[in-house]
Amino acid sequence: MLFGTVCALGAAVCFGTATVWQAMAARAAADAGDGGDAALLLRALRQWRYLAGLALDGVGFLLQVAALRSVPIYAVGAALASSLAVTAVVAARLLHVRLSRVEWSAVGVVCAGMAMLGLASGTEGDTGGSTALRWSMLAAAVAVLGLGAVGGRLTGRSRALLLGLGAGLGFGVVEVSVRLIDTLALPDLLTNPAAYALLIGGAAAFLLLTSALQRGSVTTATAGMVIGETVGPAAIGVLCLGDRTREGFAWLAVLGFVVAVAGALLLARFGEAPEPAEEKAAV
Repeated sequence: MLFGTVCALGAAVCFGTATVWQAMAARAAADAGDGGDAALLLRALRQWRYLAGLALDGVGFLLQVAALRSVPIYAVGAALASSLAVTAVVAARLLHVRLSRVEWSAVGVVCAGMAMLGLASGTEGDTGGSTALRWSMLAAAVAVLGLGAVGGRLTGRSRALLLGLGAGLGFGVVEVSVRLIDTLALPDLLTNPAAYALLIGGAAAFLLLTSALQRGSVTTATAGMVIGETVGPAAIGVLCLGDRTREGFAWLAVLGFVVAVAGALLLARFGEAPEPAEEKAAV
């Protein structure tokens, strides 16, 4: 339990910090000259912060996988949502972004929710998952791609919300699929639908989230993503994979999950680290 919890929180720290470093590198690359997206990316790749951010993303993913193999999905999902609190704190330090009292309170709320989950979480479920669930995850991953095609035709907040929600569902598919892959032996891995669901769901989630953040409200897109990557996977973990809480602590786990996700939603604008010039005055 302790190992899995530490891995989940470590993944949140990696993802949250990587967001700020990559944002700093992208802005430095944009200031260095004009050009299209490809030229901007090439300049960003020369920035140590961007490369460090990519490395942190990689470490974060490995920690996420380790956590998913040790603790319930609901605890890991809430921890990943809490990466927004990490981004907010790091942005306040490195980008000199001022957080309002409400946002500082939200950081505290996220920490309180994670503490409650840490106290209440049991071990991961011992149910391996059915073949039907594996195929369902693959179908869900393909559906996320379809959702992206539909969302791309919308405009305004509806577009950002649908694409963000789709990205969250894609990340949720990844979370569940990790639990459904019980061996890395090639003959079995290649015939496991969950392996393809993981690849398709992860790629689709990345594409949808990138599109949502580029052409829509960061806050709306991130709020949709947080809901999509936490609620559904948590329910599947409990109903289909045997995830449980410590005896008599189910109420605390539910409360901690709700509190952590609510705090993350209050910090949704940090789905992409804000510009230093976009400081919010304390209220």
